[in-house]
Amino acid sequence: QVQLVESGGGLVQPGGTLRLSCTVSGSRFSFNAMGWYRQAPGKQRELVARISSGGITNYADSVKGRFTISRDNAKNTVYLQMNSLKFEDTAVYYCYDPYYDHWGQGTQVTVSS
Repeated sequence: QVQLVESGGGLVQPGGTLRLSCTVSGSRFSFNAMGWYRQAPGKQRELVARISSGGITNYADSVKGRFTISRDNAKNTVYLQMNSLKFEDTAVYYCYDPYYDHWGQGTQVTVSS
């Protein structure tokens, strides 16, 4: 059974940083692309960043230059380093495995002064 468990969310001031982690079990993690999505209140879930099995990355325009996705295949973990956070980054962030079409439970990120 595939499980994705996110951690690292929280409350941060504008301009601050957070690092999200998503640890995956039960999958062929090193062979799979992975993605981070987010959903703000009243909005649709949107892609934030994704990383291929080979480490190729893509980002939403709204986070380019501020967020970095990475992976550690030895730990079955994908990360999202978030710098220079803005109010509009407030959302629930989800980890996604497209091969298994499986989502994590989400972790709340709140940017507030």
